[in-house]
Amino acid sequence: MDPRRRAKPSWLKVKMPGSPRYAKIKERARELSLATVCEEARCPNIGECWGGGTATFMVMGDTCTRGCRFCAVKTLKRPAPLDPTEPLNVATAIKEMELDYVVVTSVDRDDVEDGGAQHFASCISEIRRLNPSTRVEVLIPDFSGNVGHLLKVVMAQPDVIAHNVETVERLTYPVRDRKAGYKQSLDVLEHTKQIDPTRMTKSSIMVGLGETPAEVEKTMRDLRAVGCDFLTIGQYLQPTKKHIDIEEFVHPDQFAAYEALGLEMGFLYVASGALVRSSYKAGEYFIHEYLEKRDSA
Repeated sequence: MDPRRRAKPSWLKVKMPGSPRYAKIKERARELSLATVCEEARCPNIGECWGGGTATFMVMGDTCTRGCRFCAVKTLKRPAPLDPTEPLNVATAIKEMELDYVVVTSVDRDDVEDGGAQHFASCISEIRRLNPSTRVEVLIPDFSGNVGHLLKVVMAQPDVIAHNVETVERLTYPVRDRKAGYKQSLDVLEHTKQIDPTRMTKSSIMVGLGETPAEVEKTMRDLRAVGCDFLTIGQYLQPTKKHIDIEEFVHPDQFAAYEALGLEMGFLYVASGALVRSSYKAGEYFIHEYLEKRDSA
């Protein structure tokens, strides 16, 4: 049977969110006019993460200038201007939620002069000012390959800089927008390490789009070749019928094999599973503990 038409397997079923902490985070995000990738990307882990006090904030608005075929975020050529109060609002929300580890990501803003790099740097600075003990991970766009823009983010010194290759090289198009690129994404991670070798880097791969295990392995090796430290691998889930089709529901055994292979390659941490996403609660816990031990040493 066509995997796009059959029911989701048992390992892809999750509970509906509804805990008191989930409701509190959702309400406060609305009050501060904050977008979360948890909602915008329809993440299946939203109940678990928000219920446990983990959230990923999406800055620079909720509308992207690119149109990747896997993504549920709305697109426009010229979204609304950046909100100068957003860095403080994000930092305030993090303080109120008492988060130990936070992820800040964004839409692509090709309409902004530096792609929003300075806005990211301001968010990091405000989070550090109000939450000095909070670990900060940023999941950044490619800034159209501009190393000068990337430099602004690296110099703000977040604990982890993530950028996703999203899929294997062969499927980059049609999965991603034409303004993106497989090599361009690898370059972001490589340039980050060249600017500051002490910055930890991270990337993510979606599977179930028609890739082969050999192609996933090559992508993993390409990521290790540019010094990527952390990796997440998860099942692609089609947001709507307008988005690119699912070709396969990858079995848990295959995800386990990818995890073992990644650790053999030298990744410090690999989160590989059907419901794993680039911002993943278990991964954030591991990275937080790793950074604490590294800095203590």
